[in-house]
Amino acid sequence: MPDFNHSYIGGLVLLAQENDSDAFAELYALTYKHIYNYAGHYLRDEYLAQDAVQETYISALKNIKNIKDPSLFVAWINQICFHVCYDISRKNSSGGEVNSEFLELLHDELTDHNPEAQLEAGNETDAVKAAVSKLPFNEQQVIVMRYYNEMKLEEIADALQISRSSVKRYLQSGKDHLEVILRKEGFQ
Repeated sequence: MPDFNHSYIGGLVLLAQENDSDAFAELYALTYKHIYNYAGHYLRDEYLAQDAVQETYISALKNIKNIKDPSLFVAWINQICFHVCYDISRKNSSGGEVNSEFLELLHDELTDHNPEAQLEAGNETDAVKAAVSKLPFNEQQVIVMRYYNEMKLEEIADALQISRSSVKRYLQSGKDHLEVILRKEGFQ
């Protein structure tokens, strides 16, 4: 991740919260490249990434007064970008299907609990998507990028600017959490 000066950014956020457009412009200049790279990796389309960046900063501008801790602006805008990219990805996908490799990881030997069979019945995709939305943010990002966007571990690490081992750790903890969530909801 780029080396952001979070206290300096926090000061700019405070100014932007007081309607200082120059401060918001500087926040944009400091974070644009990071946000664009993330959107580009996630969406794999230059034009969609540009749209995502635009939507991200529009949302950030509209909601900047809601930031409770201004020094967390970078994490906050990362979350906005993730949700924007996720929405764009869903709108542009054909049905938003769950990757079959992912379903195999959640596979139960009992036929009536087989995720592939439940997918055919129409329940599994919605249940898995709902369960993914309940995961901690980092796990949610990695699971969506890996199994919905079919990104490689290296691509995810590059997009999130974290190590490959962190990606693996988030994938594993995300899968563990998903199993617990789906069990509670009666899907396994």
